[in-house]
Amino acid sequence: MSESERTGDLLGQISGAAKKGLPPVHLWNPPFCGDIDMRIARDGTWFYQGTPIGRPAMVRLFSTVLRRDDDRFFLVTPVEKVGITVDDAPFVVTQVTVEGSGESQRLRCMTNVEDEVIISAEHPLRVETDVQSEEPRPYVHIRANLEALVSRSVFYQLVELAVPYPQDGQQWLGVWSAGSFFPLGRA
Repeated sequence: MSESERTGDLLGQISGAAKKGLPPVHLWNPPFCGDIDMRIARDGTWFYQGTPIGRPAMVRLFSTVLRRDDDRFFLVTPVEKVGITVDDAPFVVTQVTVEGSGESQRLRCMTNVEDEVIISAEHPLRVETDVQSEEPRPYVHIRANLEALVSRSVFYQLVELAVPYPQDGQQWLGVWSAGSFFPLGRA
């Protein structure tokens, strides 16, 4: 089966299931059918055979069957599993909405594929530092071993909301959401 036929078959398998919510990809253990030429760029753009996928509904559909096993990403259906390339995180947080204030505020995040989560113990915000540029790289856990890179504009919004808070004997700047403190960097 050619890669185009395999991709078309994959679309056919997932189109009905996606209308009912997220499919249970964590329960599926189909055989590995090889890698396909699909890539998710750092900015959240999905490419197929080097061309951006221009239909947001198709990107959303593929995102519902995305799974990460160890350090590899796969599109998974009940009958097949194909490997894809992800440059950084598979999703990007494109919006944050603040509900409430202070320690009881809730930060609601929306991704480029319309996943919505509240930063919380279940969906934590973490910040790494890029080794080469020394710039912060913030991520939010979205679902089942999948994270979203927080866009620069959203990160600036979070920095504006940051407050000092002592943690592990040091003063940190961070944000409160759903009763938990999430450090962004040292004060």
